Amino acid sequence: MNIPHRPPASRTLTAMLAICTAVFVGAALSAAETVFAPLAFALFTIAIAWPLQKTLQTRMPQLAALALTTGAIVVTVCALALLLAGAVGQVGRFIVGDAERLQALYGSATSWLQGHGIEIGGTWADYFNSNRLIRLAQELSSRLNTLLSFLIVVFVYVLLGLLEVDATVAKLREWRHGSLGTVLLVGGANAAFKLRRYMQVRTQMSIITGLLVYGFALLAGLPLALQWGVLAFGLNFIPFIGPFIATLFPTIFAAAQFASLPAVVAIFTCLNIIQFVVGSYLEPRFVGNALSMSPIVVLFSVFFWTFLWGLPGAFIGVPIVIVLLSLCEAYPSTRRIADLLGGSRPKDDPVPG
Repeated sequence: MNIPHRPPASRTLTAMLAICTAVFVGAALSAAETVFAPLAFALFTIAIAWPLQKTLQTRMPQLAALALTTGAIVVTVCALALLLAGAVGQVGRFIVGDAERLQALYGSATSWLQGHGIEIGGTWADYFNSNRLIRLAQELSSRLNTLLSFLIVVFVYVLLGLLEVDATVAKLREWRHGSLGTVLLVGGANAAFKLRRYMQVRTQMSIITGLLVYGFALLAGLPLALQWGVLAFGLNFIPFIGPFIATLFPTIFAAAQFASLPAVVAIFTCLNIIQFVVGSYLEPRFVGNALSMSPIVVLFSVFFWTFLWGLPGAFIGVPIVIVLLSLCEAYPSTRRIADLLGGSRPKDDPVPG
């Protein structure tokens, strides 16, 4: 029996069209960040909060359940924001109070690099003057205003989206124009299930990381031990980049505090061991293989969405990939992509309805 094969020229053309489409979509997402980034965060929040909304709707009117659900979201976000802002503020005040020692550390590091033929004094000097600091403060104020506007838009999306979930599900179940309705319904349900599991495990690992970093910093005599633990907790929600920053900054402060190379190396090594044990040993045991993805895919998604949307993209990049792989898994012709890049669902893992 002869099986028709697609000509090589046709496959090449299809691949080129796919690449061009991907580049065009990426450029559109970057240009329309103010439109798509809040929508992505809102859909992510709806997926996390929907079980609470659904449970409350069975016991009270929908609007009352919506008020309680959105209230819980606002309280959670504000609590985390205040916790992280307090830790960052404490670190900032410590930098101001210990500026002479940090400046001396910067001077010794610059001298050592210059002695080895690396000239950075002229480059970095521009970042340590009063005009630069004033501009930095103005930029920070502008970013805070932008973040507030961003959160307001996300909140409006979430408010309206939670009201539309039941109606949207009903429309997809009654879809009579091909398999798109089934793909979106099954893929969306699986994606929401995986996102909730992802956030559950990520929160657990962040708490463990924060406690371990706090305990180690306390035993090592590092200043601001509690603040380093809080920052490690918050930064652990950003794969790869967050743990690196959570390791780097305490090491710099340890260098200024102890002025001893062996002590600094020991602190840097121990902090990396904590991150490695939690990220590479504990987390896989908690999550199993239901959310497993290639480390290359995770790293690429973090850097790709950071490039498109900045810091919000670093946080939302992995959840977006989880959703895309779930939709690919629900469609027969793209299931091979999910099998290649994502992990298989365990046999005893329930498929959400």
